[in-house]
Amino acid sequence: QVKLAESGGGSVQAGGSLRLSCTASEYSTYSCMAWFRQALRKEREGIAAVDSDGTTSYVEAVKGRFTISKDNSKNTLYLQMNNVQPEDTAIYYCAADRLSCAGGKFTLWRSNFGHWGQGTQVTVSS
Repeated sequence: QVKLAESGGGSVQAGGSLRLSCTASEYSTYSCMAWFRQALRKEREGIAAVDSDGTTSYVEAVKGRFTISKDNSKNTLYLQMNNVQPEDTAIYYCAADRLSCAGGKFTLWRSNFGHWGQGTQVTVSS
């Protein structure tokens, strides 16, 4: 079953902006939602998360440039990516779990999330 689906990826020049979307068919059942990314030859890493109470968390690499948000009326999770850099090139995945976000340094652990999208490619050229 496809429960999460990313869109909005593509090619963008360094310094530009991009907004990713993730539609969730069972949106109302999720508490913690997050964005992960996986670059070539690297492990999948969590970069941003938002809890059902609106609490957000980010890894340092994207803090101040990326913003995670939700539109509950549209059952959609967003990642606004500003000032993108070549090192942001990766496949971006949305993830969700029925449990609340763990909090602190434990929030963006891959094993916390039981539901995943198929990913959308973001390529940043210099």
